[in-house]
Amino acid sequence: MFLKYVPLAVGLFGLLTSSVFLGMVLVGVRAFLRDARLQERMLAEKPEFLPPVTLFKPLHGAEPGLERNLRSFFEQDYAAPVEVLFCARTLDDAGMQIAHRVAAEYLGVTSKFLASGEPWAANAKACSMTVMAKAATHDLWVISDSDVRVDRKYLRSVVLPFRDVKVGCATCLYRGVAVGGIWTQLEAVGMTVEMSSGVMAANLMEPMQFALGPTMVARRKCVAEIGGFEAMVDYCADDFVLGNWIAAKGHRVELIGHAIDHVVLNVSFVDSIRHQIRWMKSTRFSRPKGHFGTSLTFGVPFGIVALIGALMLGMPWLGGAVLAYSLAGRIVQGFVVAKYTVQEPNPWRAAFLFPIRDLMGIFFWAASYGSNRILWRGEVYELLAEGRMRPAL
Repeated sequence: MFLKYVPLAVGLFGLLTSSVFLGMVLVGVRAFLRDARLQERMLAEKPEFLPPVTLFKPLHGAEPGLERNLRSFFEQDYAAPVEVLFCARTLDDAGMQIAHRVAAEYLGVTSKFLASGEPWAANAKACSMTVMAKAATHDLWVISDSDVRVDRKYLRSVVLPFRDVKVGCATCLYRGVAVGGIWTQLEAVGMTVEMSSGVMAANLMEPMQFALGPTMVARRKCVAEIGGFEAMVDYCADDFVLGNWIAAKGHRVELIGHAIDHVVLNVSFVDSIRHQIRWMKSTRFSRPKGHFGTSLTFGVPFGIVALIGALMLGMPWLGGAVLAYSLAGRIVQGFVVAKYTVQEPNPWRAAFLFPIRDLMGIFFWAASYGSNRILWRGEVYELLAEGRMRPAL
């Protein structure tokens, strides 16, 4: 008797929880904009805060757009010493050859080219960072992925929080930039809206406790306090670990009000789906409780469940209303987050794609519980407790 009410009840409960999440995101966006405006005013103050910095650039092959991405880091409006460290497994890596070519155009910037050799642990990026840390000249480190692109005021913006000696780590949001068809665009919307929404909600509830991989900024002494990068070479989510461990030592982790471009390279359906499930699995093992709760933030899947439940009870008008409500909520979320947190050039496109990505998200979330294996740069790994990983046997 009561079973026929279950789908509608589940759908309405999920719409309630996802609406609460949406409210938190919108409030979080407002707080983020307040802080971002304050940071903009601080950037205009004289004298400028321009400490010497060392840029870490791990490389792995000649990714599409790599030359343009790297060049953006050399063309910075930054009147202080900047050192750029490149590291790949071998010095003849195809990405390293591109780095040599770009660096040769900017002789005023110190560049070093390093080889890590074959990774001695599961996380090859952390192995490269360990090598670069030993070669770094300056004490403020800016670590960024090879598939990101920045504007000229990037360095000035990301070092600004370190005027406060209590800040040990800083990070920034990113907007997904699609280079292909619909699957690339949907993955980009996931980066732009879903990821940023999660950060807005998390930052509202408590101070930042993690960093985001495309940009991680840290003091040398703070990295040394947590055991150096070598302490995280067995962890999958090195960005989460870096920020989390530095915060645990009593230092502040700051969210910068400056967004960068994250180029989405997974053009095919299979590559895109595999990449997004890998993200979900990494979160599941790094933050299991938070990841489980993520299931209650999706709106469209619960709208569909409520629609089915209402149709079973002969109330199509109710089903249509709740589905429309779920779609409207995701469109609002997509537009607000895309436009105001990461300054997406086409926020309406993100807004209308986001309901589709929201529906896909529940399947990625469910798939994250299917196994503990991930594919990363052509190699299979097993994820373990606390976010550790090892090569699959």
